[in-house]
Amino acid sequence: MKEQTIIINDTNIARCENNPLLTPDMVKPSCEGFIVKGVFNCGVAKYKEEYILLCRVAEAVKSDSEDVVKFPVIVNEDGKSCFKTITLIKSENSELCFDDSRTITRGKDGNSNVVYLTTLSHLRIARSKDGVHFTIDEHPTIMPNAENECWGMEDPRITRIDDTYYINYTAVSPYGAETALITTKDFGNFTREGCIFLPENKDVTIFPEKINGKYYAFNRPVPKAIGTPDIWLSESNDLIHWGKHQHFYGVSDTGWENGRIGGGAPPIKTEKGWIKIYHAADRNSRYCLGVFLLDLENPDKILAKSEKPLLEPEEYYEKNGFFGEVVFTCGCLYEDNKVIIYYGAADDTICRADISLEELYSHLGIGEQS
Repeated sequence: MKEQTIIINDTNIARCENNPLLTPDMVKPSCEGFIVKGVFNCGVAKYKEEYILLCRVAEAVKSDSEDVVKFPVIVNEDGKSCFKTITLIKSENSELCFDDSRTITRGKDGNSNVVYLTTLSHLRIARSKDGVHFTIDEHPTIMPNAENECWGMEDPRITRIDDTYYINYTAVSPYGAETALITTKDFGNFTREGCIFLPENKDVTIFPEKINGKYYAFNRPVPKAIGTPDIWLSESNDLIHWGKHQHFYGVSDTGWENGRIGGGAPPIKTEKGWIKIYHAADRNSRYCLGVFLLDLENPDKILAKSEKPLLEPEEYYEKNGFFGEVVFTCGCLYEDNKVIIYYGAADDTICRADISLEELYSHLGIGEQS
């Protein structure tokens, strides 16, 4: 793999020279008349010597006029989930705001209600033998249902526990953004386990093993009246029912973490502790990646943390796109003494960046002997 080493805040992190690895023009639309707006924010796994990316694919409906917005939703017809196209004429809907490429809202302030999303997302697998050159399936792997996913399935994260892969994702509907769970053993047969975190709660990342007899997961509720979008930690006996919720880490008053903060990728176990790649956005919605090092026996205990971003939008494909100034990860792998970060760039492509464990420790201010 060719790499381009970028030094960010004295940290050597190598972006793959093949970036972006997956782009919208590489993805076949799921329906005639649809257009793929983005392939991004993928869950990651290794299965039978293959690299598996479970990608979020966002689609809209083609429109010949800038004044006309078309997008699909899922509806129930005769007991089956089907596509329905919604058409809105901007000039005839002055009460609606179309400024954000991702959402249509009633009003322009931060507390405005989202009345529609501009795209519908499903999940689709891409496969690779080398982790760089991927072939994405021609058809959706998992389509949203007409109930709690009628506005889409977003941002899947994969955690392997024993021989089962647990896929949590954001299920979006007019009821809100909840976190749901799907399990698989072979990435061919999938079982829906239902909702595990109520709206609005997303960015869930599950630890890959029990700690002191309990499963743990980070999650990010979004309070509307009091509080900020912070990371919380929850525990479970069965990966379905979660409780004993505790606040873990919050947004800062200034800097790159002062807007919102969220789970990122599932934790990776190392000798020094759990490596936890997370995302943070400032109040201008510029998304960066950081890292926590957590105690192996006490996942709520932070041993070290990024003071500056581990990865931030710098390349053209990270600064420009469907929603620019974004790097956002849902999955990492640890192999050959390095962490491989697959990340969504500008909400429309998938990229890769590698960093050695030694460099990651250095970024955290930890020496090899500590």
